[in-house]
Amino acid sequence: MRIFEAIILGAVQGITEFLPVSSSGHLVLLQKIFHITEPALLFDTMVHIGTLGAVFIVLWADIWNILRRPIQKLTGLLIVATLPTVLMALVFKDLIEEAFASAAFLGFAFLGTGALLIIADRLSKRPGMIKTERTMQWSDAIIIGFLQGVAIIPGVSRSGSTLSGALSRKVDRSFAARFSFLLSIPAILGALVLQLPAVLGNTSGDVGGIGTASLIAGTLTAGVVGFFSIQGMLHLVRKGSLWGFALYVMVLGMLILVDQYGTHFFF
Repeated sequence: MRIFEAIILGAVQGITEFLPVSSSGHLVLLQKIFHITEPALLFDTMVHIGTLGAVFIVLWADIWNILRRPIQKLTGLLIVATLPTVLMALVFKDLIEEAFASAAFLGFAFLGTGALLIIADRLSKRPGMIKTERTMQWSDAIIIGFLQGVAIIPGVSRSGSTLSGALSRKVDRSFAARFSFLLSIPAILGALVLQLPAVLGNTSGDVGGIGTASLIAGTLTAGVVGFFSIQGMLHLVRKGSLWGFALYVMVLGMLILVDQYGTHFFF
């Protein structure tokens, strides 16, 4: 992987990680377009580390509150929501790696993300009391965690899934966005742990076939771009609708399916 390709992929990761459009799906798509054959899962994990830095900077007040007072409801909600993701990642690890390598389900996954966003947007507008951090239930966290686990599949948006889960359960939009981004911290760290054996077992100048310089460039770019992206998304979730994102990923999904089963330009 060349450095400029890594920078482009890192920038895409930084933009799409916090938008409900699937950063991993876009990375797999661009790797197909650029004909990059190096292991996609490792690079995807490392650029997620870059955006993890952006989460720490933007949401430092929430993170410091958890570190200063770990025994609180928010900590428990994050743990409960993380458990389904961990279980699904461990059980389906091989299938996930195959999905990254083949991109066979990419078009269908984008369509699924779009449908999920539309359903969640409609459910969030039904009558009922809005749940805050104080009134959010443990069952809400389990549902959000399960949807995050499904988002391990490239093309299914992690932020879109967790936001959809929270909004469909009538969670306050501002807290839903913050909770979604805080939930990305254990998810990204867990993905890194799963990749550690491959990293530690590599003794060459490359990491999993990807140049070290390219890996660093992509990670740093993802962090810088992600810093601005997360602030914009926090504002957008509070004020706007998810329909535009749903339309985008559904059109993208249909175009990918046309190429996969018809034109074969990239697939």
